Amino acid sequence: MFIKDYQYQHIYNPAVGGKAKNLLKLGQLNLPVPKWIVLPADYLAEVFKDVASIENATDLLEAIDAYRFPSFSLTQIETTFPDTTYFAVRSSAIDEDGRQHSFAGQFESYLYVRKEDIFARIKDVWRSLFAERILSYRASNNLGLGLGIGVIVQEMIDADVSGVAFGMNPISGNRKEKLISGVFGVGEGLVSGYLDADNFIIHKGKIDRQIVRKKEKFILNPAGKGGVMKMDVPRIHQNDQSIPDVHLHKLDSILDQLRTEFNLFQDVEFAVKEDVLFILQARPITRLDKVPDLSADYVLWDNSNIIESYPGVTTPLTFSFISQSYEDAYKLFCAFLGVSEDSIRRNERVFANTLGLINGRVYYNLKSWYHMLAMLPGYSINARFMEKMMGVKEQFDVPKSYQLSIGDAWRSILWMILQMYKRFKSLPQKRTEFKALLDTTIAKYKQIDFQRKNANELMQLYLHFERKLLNQWKAPLLNDFFAMVWFGLLQKRTEDYTNGQYPNIHNDLLCGSADIISTQPIHRSIAIATFIQEVDYLRAIFESEDPENIWRILQHDKQDESEKLLLQIQQYLADFGERCVGELKLETISYSQDPARFVQIIKSYVEAGITTASTDNTVEEELRNDAEEKMKGILRRKPLKKWLFRKTLKKTRELVSARENLRYERTRAFGVVRELFTHIGKRFYEEDILEFERDIFYLTKGEIFAYIEGRSVNQDLKSLVAVRKDEFELFRRMDAPSERIATYGAVYQSNDFFSNSKSEPVEGDLKGVGCCPGRVRAQVRIVLNPSETKTLNGDILVTSSTDPGWVTLFPSAGGILVERGSLLSHSAIVSREMGIPCIVGITGLLKTLKTGDWIEMDGNTGEIKILDPQG
Repeated sequence: MFIKDYQYQHIYNPAVGGKAKNLLKLGQLNLPVPKWIVLPADYLAEVFKDVASIENATDLLEAIDAYRFPSFSLTQIETTFPDTTYFAVRSSAIDEDGRQHSFAGQFESYLYVRKEDIFARIKDVWRSLFAERILSYRASNNLGLGLGIGVIVQEMIDADVSGVAFGMNPISGNRKEKLISGVFGVGEGLVSGYLDADNFIIHKGKIDRQIVRKKEKFILNPAGKGGVMKMDVPRIHQNDQSIPDVHLHKLDSILDQLRTEFNLFQDVEFAVKEDVLFILQARPITRLDKVPDLSADYVLWDNSNIIESYPGVTTPLTFSFISQSYEDAYKLFCAFLGVSEDSIRRNERVFANTLGLINGRVYYNLKSWYHMLAMLPGYSINARFMEKMMGVKEQFDVPKSYQLSIGDAWRSILWMILQMYKRFKSLPQKRTEFKALLDTTIAKYKQIDFQRKNANELMQLYLHFERKLLNQWKAPLLNDFFAMVWFGLLQKRTEDYTNGQYPNIHNDLLCGSADIISTQPIHRSIAIATFIQEVDYLRAIFESEDPENIWRILQHDKQDESEKLLLQIQQYLADFGERCVGELKLETISYSQDPARFVQIIKSYVEAGITTASTDNTVEEELRNDAEEKMKGILRRKPLKKWLFRKTLKKTRELVSARENLRYERTRAFGVVRELFTHIGKRFYEEDILEFERDIFYLTKGEIFAYIEGRSVNQDLKSLVAVRKDEFELFRRMDAPSERIATYGAVYQSNDFFSNSKSEPVEGDLKGVGCCPGRVRAQVRIVLNPSETKTLNGDILVTSSTDPGWVTLFPSAGGILVERGSLLSHSAIVSREMGIPCIVGITGLLKTLKTGDWIEMDGNTGEIKILDPQG
C-alpha cells in the first residue's frame, strides 16, 4: 500500500525504497505482516520541494519542522488503521536494505508512535537523510549522494518477544545453519545491542539452544506519550527460553521460503504477541562476500616450500605451465608407489588441483596432497604411520573409494617394494640416461633460430619438447623420493648412535660435496671478479660504468684482457645463464637473455672487493671432517653399526648431490620453454595481437594455443591482457598472503588470505633449524628482492625464502636467516658448502626483525638472540 499524490500506487514504483518493496513481497507470500503504508520518496521530495533546496543545514531542518501536511493525510491514515493505537514509523530509503549496503540503524525509526505524532516522526525520518552519520556512511562505502527516502507507517505490535532471524549463520558463515536471536519485549534492545539475547542455531530441523539470563526488556512507555522504556524481567523468568520451539520451527520454514523467493539469504525481524508470530521486515544479509562458508569444502594451502621455486607474484603463463607439470609428475610418482592406473584415472581432479594461485602466489593444495597420500597402499594398513612418515600435520576426510582392502594393500605394497628396489638399483643409470637425453635435446633446440619461426611452428616445437623431455622426468622424481628417504635414515641413525648428543651432525656430514653444481656459479662468478680486479683498466670500467655500457664495451674492445673476460662471461652464460633469481618462472629475464644482469652481479663483487682469496675457506671441509671423526669414535668396536652408517652416509651424499644437480637440469629445460614462449610473444606483438611482446606472460598456455588453433573464447587478447595486468599489479602492491591459508567453498569468495600475517610479532628471541654452524653478531639486512641489493658488506641476510639465483648475494653476507625452508632447501645446502652460518624455518622472522637490528645467531643450534641496541 502506498501514498503518492494521495493515491495508492503500483508496487514496482522504485521510489518506495527497499524496505517497502520487501514488505509488499512478504504480503504477497501471505506471511503475517502488520498493516502498513508507505510515503514514497518522490512524494516526500515533492512535499518538501520548497525546503530541500535550502543549503544552510539549520535553516533546512527548521523549514522541515515548520511544514504542515495536508489535513486529509491524517484522515487517510485513520481510514487505513481504524483500530490502531500505536505505530512504528520507519525509513525506506531508495538504496536501503540492499544486497551490499543495509544502512542498518543509520536512519531514524520510531516505535510506539501516537497517531497525532505520526507526521512529526515522518519529518524526523526524512530529515535523517541529511544526518552526519548518513553522509559518513555513504562516503566510507563510496555511495555518493542519497537517492531519496520513503517513510513506512506500520501497525505497532506490542510484542511479548522480539527477534531477528538469519537465513544462514552470519557469525560462523555456515550456509546450512540458521541463526535466530530473541529477547523479551520489543526488539529495540536487540538491534541496539543493549540487551543480551538467546541464540538458536537450527541445522536440518535440529535446534541448538544458547539461553542467556535476560534481566531487562523494552516495553511501551506507560506514561501515555509513546516510545519505549526499559524494565526489569521478573527473576523467575530471566532464564526462560524467549522464543518457543513452535515459532523457531515456523521461522525456519519462513527463512527457507524467503530464500527461494528472493534468491538471497534473508535477515528477518519478527515479533510474537499472544503466541501469534508477525514478520516486521526482511532484507538481504549483506556482505556475504566477506563471510566464508564454513559448511562448504575445506582446503588448506601452504607455500612454505614451493615459494623457494616460485617467489613473489607468478604470471598466468608460468602457473598454467607448472600446473600441468605438477599434475603429470604426481600421477607418475603415485604410479611408482603402487597406485593403480584405474585409481589415478578416477581421481583426475585430485592431481589437477595440486597447486593453487592465491593473489598471484603459488601454493600447494594440501588437501590434494593428503588425498594422494591416502591412495597409497600403505595408507589402508596404517594411516597414522603414513601421515607421520610423510610429515602430514593436517588430516582431511578421505573418500572410501581411495582405500584398498587390507589384502589388496599388502599385495600392492609387496609389488611396489619389488619395483622400487629395481628402480633404486637402476637409478644411477637412469640419471645418466636422463642427463644424456636432456643434453642432446637442449643442444638441438639451442641450434634452432626461433626468430625465424612463426607462432604455430613455435607451438609445435614446444609440444615436441614436452613429449620428448618434460614428460620423461622419472629419474628426478625417483631421486627426490630416495633422497628424502635416505636423508631421514641418516638423521635417524646419527640421532640413535649419538643418543641425540649432536642434533645437527647429519648436516655437517653432508658438507663439502664438491660435486654439487649449485656452488659452481658462485665460484665461477668470483673467479671472473678476481680476474677483473687484477687488470687495472678492467677494474676501472667495472667501477665507473653501468652494466649495459660495460657489456657493450666488452663486445667491442679488442684488447687481450677484454677478449679473455668476454670469453669467460660467454662461457659462464652458456653453462649457467638460466641460473638466476626466479629461474623457474617463465617471465623471468635470464642472464642468457640479458647478459647485463649478470654483469651487474660481477660489478657488485668488484666494488665490494670480493675475490677468490677473500672467500676461500675450508669451513665445510672442517665441518665434514670433524663430524666424521665424532662418528668414527662413537662407532669404534661396533662394526655392524659402522657398516650401516657408512652405507647410509654414502648413499645420502650421492642422492642429495644428485637432487641439487637434477634441479639445475630442470632449470635448463625451463630455459628452453622460456625462450619458446618469449618468441611467441614476439610474433604476437609483430602481428599486433598484443600491445607488448612480454604481454604473452599474462595469458595461460591453453589460451595461447587456443588462439593459434582457433579454439579461443577471447579473440581480443589485448583487452584480456589489460585486465590481467591490472589485477596482477594489484597483487604485487599488496602484502603477501599468509604462509598457510584455510579456505572454505569457492576459494576466491569470502576467504581471508591474510589471517596469520595479521598476528602480532613473535615476542622475544627466535629459533629455527640450524643448517651451517657458526656464531655471528651483526646487523640485519632485510632483502626481499636480491636484484635490488648490490652487496651486504657483512650484514646478516634476512629474507622470506631463496632460490638458486640468490647465491650471488651469499658471499657478502655475514650470515643467512630464512623464514621458510628445510634442511634440504637450497639455502641450507649452499650455505653449508660456502661455510656461511645459516638458519632456516624461522617462524615470525620478518614480523620481528627489521633492517638495522642487531642480533647474534648460532647456526649450529638455530638460536637467534635479539640484542639491545643500547648495549
